[in-house]
Amino acid sequence: QEQFVESGGGLVQPGGSLMLSCIASGFAFSDSTMAWYRQAPGKQRDWVANIGSSGIYTNYAGSVKGRFTISRDSAKNTVYLNMDRLKPEDTAVYYCNRVPNYGSWGQGTQVTISS
Repeated sequence: QEQFVESGGGLVQPGGSLMLSCIASGFAFSDSTMAWYRQAPGKQRDWVANIGSSGIYTNYAGSVKGRFTISRDSAKNTVYLNMDRLKPEDTAVYYCNRVPNYGSWGQGTQVTISS
């Protein structure tokens, strides 16, 4: 059974930084494209970034490009999201998953950007 455990969220002032982590299990992590998503209050879950199995290829949503960096450590079954120059509109619950996903989601980690 696939499992995802996200961590690293918190309350940060605008312009600050956070590093999120996600430990995945129950599937062949090293062979899988991984992604981060986020869901703001009252909104649908949106894709943020993804990284290929090799760690070489990455893609970002326009709203985070240049500020967020996705990376992975397949030896640790972990995917990271480094977030810089955070904005209030980045406030959301952040989730990771494989691509394509099969319906299993973790509890997410809350990121709140506020002064």
